[in-house]
Amino acid sequence: MLRNLTIILTVIMSFVGMQSYAQVNLKDLREKPDSKILNADTIKENSIKQINVPIPQLGLQVNYWKHWTKFGLNANQASFSDNWNAGGVNSMSLMGLFWHKADYTRDRFNFVSELDLKYGKIQNKDQLAKKNNDRVFWDNKLSYRFTDKWALYFAVTFESQFDVGYKYDRDKATGEEIIIDTVSAFMAPGYFTESFGLEYKPDKSFSLRLGTGTARQTLVLDKRVDETKFGLEEGNTVRNDLAFQITANLDRDLSKNLNLKARYNLFADYKNITDPANRLDLTLTAKITRVVNVTASGIIVYDNNQSGKVQYNQGLGLGVLFSLPR
Repeated sequence: MLRNLTIILTVIMSFVGMQSYAQVNLKDLREKPDSKILNADTIKENSIKQINVPIPQLGLQVNYWKHWTKFGLNANQASFSDNWNAGGVNSMSLMGLFWHKADYTRDRFNFVSELDLKYGKIQNKDQLAKKNNDRVFWDNKLSYRFTDKWALYFAVTFESQFDVGYKYDRDKATGEEIIIDTVSAFMAPGYFTESFGLEYKPDKSFSLRLGTGTARQTLVLDKRVDETKFGLEEGNTVRNDLAFQITANLDRDLSKNLNLKARYNLFADYKNITDPANRLDLTLTAKITRVVNVTASGIIVYDNNQSGKVQYNQGLGLGVLFSLPR
């Protein structure tokens, strides 16, 4: 019995000894790390080297300017055979247009320059060619925005026309159409308007100017034109007015292919503020293809210095219009 117990203990001790020896050998065989862990206090200041990573220069520049340009040609034509019983007259009309807008915005400052040029003529059978559209409009505005929707602004606007406008009649002897008077020309009239005040602009498509301090110079520089028709005294070429002005501008897409552009101007001379001059310009453009469009336009004017009645004109045309950028 004792002998058997001795054998069992000897076997157990031998097994434990072999395990210990194996563990010691395995520890010796493990690969030791080459680096040593140092305390932060032992790191010298000059042992850390700063590495400067080069950053490439991309040459990017901020462009604060934006530009939009439109130009095109509208045409209308009608012709009838000699035996056309329903009546009518052969006619042809052409109108060219050019529009450009430049916008500079940086921080709270904004500068906008808008140029609008239109000229058109119509030729009816047995009549002289007459202009049916003639406009030179150039508006420049500098503003400083002090809230999200309100700004102080200063604007300078120039308005006139390209060509001479005539009054027509029939020659009693021949029945032919003849010119009897010159009613307008370039800078006859011409308008320079300087305005200062507040501008309300809730979004990019609408703005409202309240020009509390507005000055306007009306010029008639062509001696063939009667200056009294434009509020000037006989023999004078310039008239100065100080007024309160309201100007509303709308340029909004009603749908993907339909745009409405409108400009309303009220000019109330402080000498006669109860009888202001009013002008409304409307243009509705429907895009058929990328360049082909239909345009309906109209102008309503009331200015007691020119006429005691409301003046208006309207037009409808089919043409091509190119827009940049597309």
